[in-house]
Amino acid sequence: LLKGIYNRRCDSNLRPLSSKAAALSTTLLAASELNCQAEVAICIVTIMALIGLLPRCSICFCSNITLFLPHLHRSLSFSLDAKEIVLKAQILAGGRGKGVFNSGLKGGVHLTKDPAVVGELANKMLGFNLTTKQTPKEGVKVKTVMVAEALDIARETYFAILMDRSCNGPVMVGSPQGGVDIEEVAAKTPELIFKEVIDIFEGVRDEQALRMAVNLGFKGPLERQAADQIKKLYDLFLKVDATQVEVNPLGETPEGRVVCFDAKINFDDNAEFRQKDVFAMEDMTESDPTEMEAAKYDLKYIGLDGNIACFVNGAGLAMATCDIIDLHGGKPANFLDLGGGVKENQVYQAFKLLSADPKVEAILVNIFGGIVNCAIVAKGITKACRELELKVPLVVRLEGGYPGMGHVSVGKHLKEDAGLEVKKQGSRAVLTVKGSKVPLCV
Repeated sequence: LLKGIYNRRCDSNLRPLSSKAAALSTTLLAASELNCQAEVAICIVTIMALIGLLPRCSICFCSNITLFLPHLHRSLSFSLDAKEIVLKAQILAGGRGKGVFNSGLKGGVHLTKDPAVVGELANKMLGFNLTTKQTPKEGVKVKTVMVAEALDIARETYFAILMDRSCNGPVMVGSPQGGVDIEEVAAKTPELIFKEVIDIFEGVRDEQALRMAVNLGFKGPLERQAADQIKKLYDLFLKVDATQVEVNPLGETPEGRVVCFDAKINFDDNAEFRQKDVFAMEDMTESDPTEMEAAKYDLKYIGLDGNIACFVNGAGLAMATCDIIDLHGGKPANFLDLGGGVKENQVYQAFKLLSADPKVEAILVNIFGGIVNCAIVAKGITKACRELELKVPLVVRLEGGYPGMGHVSVGKHLKEDAGLEVKKQGSRAVLTVKGSKVPLCV
């Protein structure tokens, strides 16, 4: 499923995933290729957030940064004491360097030694759509441009800290081949991928950090510099409740400095209650409107490109349901995890979201009782049947008991609350909403 999500995201002929879903698929795919099973909850921050987070742990990065905002783009003047300047369009998608603007400008990343042309370049970025392999076909409007001192990079490496379920904790992953897609490195030259399991009680030991620095190819005094940066990155990982800290490239300059040139940080949304400052920086302007609406009702939703809507409780069962649909020749229209502790209104709102998708030609409900009261789900379904006037076939599986509520009671709710006509076919009940031609199979 993860590789399918990744492939669908990269197919320019299909509607790509939202920024969060794309980041999730990239993170999980990379982790699977590296034999690391990452369990990641995503919160994406812009360069503003990184500027605020990295200094907390004395991490070396390009600190001479200016941000051009849209209201300044008509008349830009710029002054920076630097030999070379880099401009980067700020959108929540990768592949910016090879992207194309609808202004005609090619590339979302530009280098220049002439401060006078910075404003001209920014004018061709701000307010225009940038299209990359990870954006929709129409691209994403650029609202902010980062301008910073460009440092020469003598050598690039890759370094990340992420969660590995098989180790029950974080691992360090590194490669001397940086500045490129780590998935390609893992696939073509797996011997260049190095892992170090981190003991959650001891943290990153000195010998581990030095060993990783050596494996990354740092030599002489740079070896100790790199080891120090690695330990500080782990400090950051802990302080902000990260599920991933990825630096690509972690490079060295001709002057003999180890610098984090580019970074991505994913945060555990379960830690939002104690990381309020971090989550306050989350950029929602590029998020999928349907995902944002689903989040209001505590529904985990990711839009896909198929025509069979899925309504499931539990992420594992939801992924398995998507896989089964695909196995039998269908295509899931979404990933939707209802979770536990469900309320009737959540069920109704979920149906409202699914039925509003013009691609959806059928809805499959797959609920396993135990952590979910099937009667509550049934009530939500019947309310949706009555009020939303569903126009597509609806197939419902409610399986498993719940304390004080059995299958007979669930069927009673379905029949009495919605006015459903019930006909038995073996062990299966086939229901139809009175006055409607839409079948509802349970």
